[in-house]
Amino acid sequence: MRASRLVTLLLLLQNRGRMTARQLAEELEVSVRTVYRDVEALGAAGIPLYGDAGHAGGCRLIDGYRTRLTGLTADEAQAAFLAALPGAAAELGLGEALATARLKLRAALPAELPKHAERIQERFLLDAPGWYGDADRTPHLTAAAAAVWARRAVVLRYRRWRAPEEIERRVEPYGLVLKAGRWYLVADGPTGIRSYRIDQILELKSLEEEFTVQDGFDLTRHWSSYLADSRARLHTGEALLRLTPEGARRLGVTSAGDGWTEARVPIESIDHAHGEFLRLGTDIEVMAPAELRDRIAATVRALANRYGAGPAAGVSPGRGAGPGEPVSGR
Repeated sequence: MRASRLVTLLLLLQNRGRMTARQLAEELEVSVRTVYRDVEALGAAGIPLYGDAGHAGGCRLIDGYRTRLTGLTADEAQAAFLAALPGAAAELGLGEALATARLKLRAALPAELPKHAERIQERFLLDAPGWYGDADRTPHLTAAAAAVWARRAVVLRYRRWRAPEEIERRVEPYGLVLKAGRWYLVADGPTGIRSYRIDQILELKSLEEEFTVQDGFDLTRHWSSYLADSRARLHTGEALLRLTPEGARRLGVTSAGDGWTEARVPIESIDHAHGEFLRLGTDIEVMAPAELRDRIAATVRALANRYGAGPAAGVSPGRGAGPGEPVSGR
């Protein structure tokens, strides 16, 4: 552990120049006294360190000295591929390895390139998780990742949305995917290759059995196909709508101009479309299917009653309403 810390201290000084003992202690998460001992150890090993006393002082390397201790360990190399997602690296237990890998990569760059790397880090940020959602609890993520690395089978106890809600099965974990802040385990099992949400894994037991990935399996290609199939399964129906220009804009439909636009859009289900289309208020009229139109009309009547506007307020039979007028019903 100390050897790793000494290398990190050396790389910090090489990349950043003069640093105080307090700054080094904060970076290394040790005491200032430990930093002084480490600096002495590096000096005794022949590293040309120079210490400046006083308020503006600190430790630095003699100008022109560059270490060649920039080879990446296995963990650091893995972490380097997650450099754009430090949160994901930390969840996989590679946070410290990622920090060290970055230092080594910077140390290996020609003198002018670290400045470009700093500008990128200052001006671009990738924030993968979605808005307003609490982070999923993923206590089994590290064990799942270990099984993926080692190509070892696991037994999952898993919670799903349909009956039976809890299942247990042996699977062979092929890979992990981070999608919109949520982790998924892609694994082969008795029902073929499936995706399991890590936060829905109730228990994970690693086995000693090693496995071989199916010939031709590619994680990126599989995930793309899985997403396409999921979208196709979601949109099982269609609705005929009339939309104001604002309604068309909010639904991403090309508007016919200043008047109403008629459009057919895919829907997941009557229940889902009912909630989604109500959000558009008077900027939408559902023409078909009849079941969806009647459901929305009934909701509008119920709202009118609740707010004291009368049982038929804003709801009248007949042709579609004009822009800005209440939705008509049947």
